[in-house]
Amino acid sequence: MIIFGNEQYISASFLSEAELEAVVLENAEYIFGPDSILLPKSLIKSADGFGTVPDGFAVDMAARRWFIVEAELASHSVWSHIAPQVAKQIVAASQPASRKLLIELVIGRIREDSDLRDRIEELGIQEIDIRHVLTETFETPPIIGMPIDAVSADLKEWAQTLKAEVRLWIVRKLVSLRDPRKIMFEIPDEYRPVLDTAIPEEQERQIAFFDVTLHDLIAAGALSPTEELQMTYKPKGGERRIFTAVVRENGDLEVLGTTYSSPSYAAVACIQSAGSARKTANGWTIWRTPKNETLAQVRERVLNSSSLNASTA
Repeated sequence: MIIFGNEQYISASFLSEAELEAVVLENAEYIFGPDSILLPKSLIKSADGFGTVPDGFAVDMAARRWFIVEAELASHSVWSHIAPQVAKQIVAASQPASRKLLIELVIGRIREDSDLRDRIEELGIQEIDIRHVLTETFETPPIIGMPIDAVSADLKEWAQTLKAEVRLWIVRKLVSLRDPRKIMFEIPDEYRPVLDTAIPEEQERQIAFFDVTLHDLIAAGALSPTEELQMTYKPKGGERRIFTAVVRENGDLEVLGTTYSSPSYAAVACIQSAGSARKTANGWTIWRTPKNETLAQVRERVLNSSSLNASTA
C-alpha cells in the first residue's frame, strides 16, 4: 500500500497486456536506461520467412546493447505463450535482414529528433560514427527485456535455461482505494531488473552491480561521508555548469539544497536546473570523485574485490 495524503493506493491487476505494454513504452527510459532509444512494434522474419512482432525494441546507446521488448502478464502461461513467442523472436532477430531493418529504424528516429541527436552527442558519439556504433551494437546477441507484473518460479527457471540473456523487471499497478479511477504505476529504481540471467546465481546470492548503493561503497571504504562529487552538464544553447554534491553518511547525495536517495535522481535534478527537460540520467556514470573516477568505476573496482560482499554479508 502507498499512502498519498488522504489516499490509499493498493495493488491491482492490469486489465490487459495492452495496458501494461502502454505503460512500458511510455516509460521505457526508466526501464532500459536513460540513453536508450525505443523502437515501436516491427515485423521481423526468420530465415524461412516466418514473421513475428515483438512489443518493441530498445537500443542502449551508452552500453552498446539492444533489447527485444516483450511486456507480459504473469497470468500468461510460460509454456504455451511466453516461451514459444520469445523463441520465435530470438530466431527472427538473429537474421541479418532483421538487424539491418532495426538499424535503419534507429537512424530514422535520430534524424527526426534533434533532442535525441543532442543526447547521442553528449555520449561522445559523433554523427558520422552513429551507423558504425549501431552496426557493432546489433552484432551482439539481443537481450530479452521483459517487463512483467510478477515473476513465477517457472518463468524464472525457464529464463535461466535460455542461451540469450533475459532481464525481468516488475511493473506494478496501484489504484486508489477510494476512487479506482485514480491509478499509479511503480517502476523499479535505477533500471534494476528483478532477474538478470547474465549474472551467475552464486553472484546473485552475494550482490550484483544494480544492488549496490552509495551506502555500500561507504561501508566498503571506497567513499567517505562529506566527500564531494562533481558533474558537468551543458544543455543545448545553454552554459556549461559544474554541480557539486556532498555524500552523506547514509549514502544520500546533497545538492541544490536537497538530498537525493540515488545518484541518478540527483543528476536529473541538476540537469533540469540547468534548463533541460530530460527526465532520466545515469548518475553512476555522470558523478565523479575527487580522483576523477565515475561512481560506476568505483562500484566496479569494489565489486571486483571482496570488500563489498564482505561488508554486506
